[in-house]
Amino acid sequence: MRDLAAADAAELRQVEDQCMAVARAFGFEEIRLPLVESEELFSRGIGVGTDIVSKEMYAFDDRRGKRLALRPEGTAGCARACIERGLLHNQTQRLWYSGPMFRYERPQQGRYRQHDQFGAEIFGVAGAEADAELIQMTAAIWEALGIGHAVRLEINAIGSGASRAAYLEALVAYLSPYESELDGDSRARLRMNPLRILDSKVASTQRILEEAPNLADYLDATEREQFHSLRELLDALGLSYRVNPRLVRGFDYYTHTVVEWTTEGIGAQDAVGGGGRYDGLIELLGGRPTPAAGFAMGMDRVALLRQAVTEGSPYRSTDVYVVMQDGKHVPEAMAAAQALRVRVPGLRVRLHAGGGGLSAQFRRADRSGADWAMIVGEAEIAENRVSLKWLREDRPQAFASIEEAAAMIRDAQTDGR
Repeated sequence: MRDLAAADAAELRQVEDQCMAVARAFGFEEIRLPLVESEELFSRGIGVGTDIVSKEMYAFDDRRGKRLALRPEGTAGCARACIERGLLHNQTQRLWYSGPMFRYERPQQGRYRQHDQFGAEIFGVAGAEADAELIQMTAAIWEALGIGHAVRLEINAIGSGASRAAYLEALVAYLSPYESELDGDSRARLRMNPLRILDSKVASTQRILEEAPNLADYLDATEREQFHSLRELLDALGLSYRVNPRLVRGFDYYTHTVVEWTTEGIGAQDAVGGGGRYDGLIELLGGRPTPAAGFAMGMDRVALLRQAVTEGSPYRSTDVYVVMQDGKHVPEAMAAAQALRVRVPGLRVRLHAGGGGLSAQFRRADRSGADWAMIVGEAEIAENRVSLKWLREDRPQAFASIEEAAAMIRDAQTDGR
């Protein structure tokens, strides 16, 4: 787990802000979920045989002996909240959430034991338009962040019910003679979660899978039509994708369609987001049968990718740095700083603190990254004005009222300076 401060925190905030803005533009509403849930929620929803539940989840007993867990993902908690709050009866829901998730993994770049996710869920829509809308929204987020050119979409149909059961039986029958040749994780999954073997990154296991049964051959007519409908919608929207017949997801609740967004821009951790359909989860958790689909992205990885593939602008914490001619001018400087904040909403105005002469204050103003220094001294106070000095442009210093200084700053921001 790690701390985030200054530039790193600002980068993650920018990613989150773009995600929220796009989600709102698509008509999604926010839901805030607890960090701690019943362990049973995840073992039932995600699956006991998954790596997340069996190896990675932080679980513990509370003071009364109830088994709890830090949330490893958001979908199960979102589904639980919808059931408990009665949000699914004769209505559809489009919800988004954001915040930290927890998994006990080997830390490396882009993968931390506490990491931030942004997720979105659609409940109550059975057609492929829900899947397509989530993909369209995710693509819009990538474009808003300037990384659309650096990610690619993979999709697959993994069936459900009888078709999935028939495929798993055939897959296990095929792999069983090769059990001793499979990698350790795949040997364990052969009994607990054989579908995940398709996703193995071990070359020797992938060679064995080359002649394995094809999941698409086991889909029924309805499942084939649903996947075909999704592909038609994506084609109509001009969204490029690749059908990956080996793509599965690490959660047992996924059915029918799964998606994953990958990149080559951040090293070994190539997946930056994914999701799919999970039509059986609500019923599994005690609610009425409800079709559902969703996606989530790892914002830490997305921030890394954004830093790697976009030029961006240097981090700075301040727009205007307020300096004062003498320590006795602190009250007037504080009043001028607040007056400027009120007149230019969102402007970051930092008041100098700690004493020092004008030269030292201007050096701090320069190091802060500010575009302007606002000077408060005897002459300014006498005339009820301030002096506005441009720090990044060769322009004459202005002696102006607060209203005039605010107008100059607004004009400069509008012009992109």
